[in-house]
Amino acid sequence: MSHIIFVQNLSGHDQEFEVHGWNNNQNMVVGAGQTSTINAPDGSSGAIIALHDGHEGEQAEITKNGFGGNDFFDLSNIVGAGGNMTVQQVNNPATRKGDPLFMQNLNNAYHNADDATKQSLQPCVHLDGNGNVVRIDAIKDYPQLENFVRTFADGKTYIGVGAWGGSPGNASDNNQSSAAQGNTDIQVTYNDGDASPPSSQIAPVMHFRNLIQRDVQPSGPGIILHNHTDQQQQYAFFNNYWNGNGTAGANFDHPDPIITVNANDSTFVSLPESFKGRVQRGTQLPATWVEFQISADNDGAAHGDISLQQGCDGAATISATDGSGRSNGFTDDIVSGAPDAAFQNKPDGTRALATTVGNWMSGPNQAAIDWENQKVGQQRAYIQGGTGTDDVASSNKCLAVDFY
Repeated sequence: MSHIIFVQNLSGHDQEFEVHGWNNNQNMVVGAGQTSTINAPDGSSGAIIALHDGHEGEQAEITKNGFGGNDFFDLSNIVGAGGNMTVQQVNNPATRKGDPLFMQNLNNAYHNADDATKQSLQPCVHLDGNGNVVRIDAIKDYPQLENFVRTFADGKTYIGVGAWGGSPGNASDNNQSSAAQGNTDIQVTYNDGDASPPSSQIAPVMHFRNLIQRDVQPSGPGIILHNHTDQQQQYAFFNNYWNGNGTAGANFDHPDPIITVNANDSTFVSLPESFKGRVQRGTQLPATWVEFQISADNDGAAHGDISLQQGCDGAATISATDGSGRSNGFTDDIVSGAPDAAFQNKPDGTRALATTVGNWMSGPNQAAIDWENQKVGQQRAYIQGGTGTDDVASSNKCLAVDFY
């Protein structure tokens, strides 16, 4: 079995992380205000290390489902620091490790230090043009730096080398390796400011897949498409015209392929690994979009989400098929019962909720925005803006899409 490590970047800039043990040992870049995911099989161990101008900094060291069936993790600064990071089990702040204001506390301690201390730290403490600390080197290489960091971070983060090679280590550091509570998803949070994770940002993994009996299994890169309605349906795949860093040229007029799925049936749709776009009911708007890519540049996995920004013509979910259980979206009918002001029917007369961001047909519909926030919420589907919706990743380049 596997669980998910959520890597959340609360800062206002893209942040690169060095990944050991997972993600094919490839670095990953998490966009400003974004959350990325890593599939972590039970029994595996690794580290997620923030990089600062190419230098290793704060790191979350994690073992999944270790001794006694518990997760073990700590937040370490032994190889350096340039930002703030915490690690905990998802939605369980009692398990949190790390100093969420490490850099601020470091800077304050440095400015309050005497001249002799500052002089001793010159080889390993790096300042900006205003004399503020922006980065420190590996604490393990500078005993004077370890002593200094313990004055403000002792017991909050792993500072020394710990119990290793016959050394008993430091008791405060050793306590950082205490067991968590069982085996769950893990949340790593990075920020230049406070790295305390907002509890509302990440929801527990939803297990829609446990409710779905799938006769179709993954057979390569692509989508397992399931029609949960009592009528035959057509689903249109739109490959983006172009893709950039956080941007894309949406395709509105050239669907390829268009797939017919019988009532309460499913099929596998093979797609090239280069596919980045969406699938929707039919070809007309407004429509619920299931956005996805088959092979992401940073980790080679398939990623996807649900978007209501170009309308809503029914519920949809997107799920991993790699055994991780990761899924997002919604299954309730939110079209029926919506206020009249929220509707903008399709050209063929099909009833649908209007766009929340605007397009060539109309501007943003506030009634639709309010209704969808009430019934679904930004965490389960994009309603407005490009953040706050959980990404679903599947390491086998195959996602399951269910339309209701």
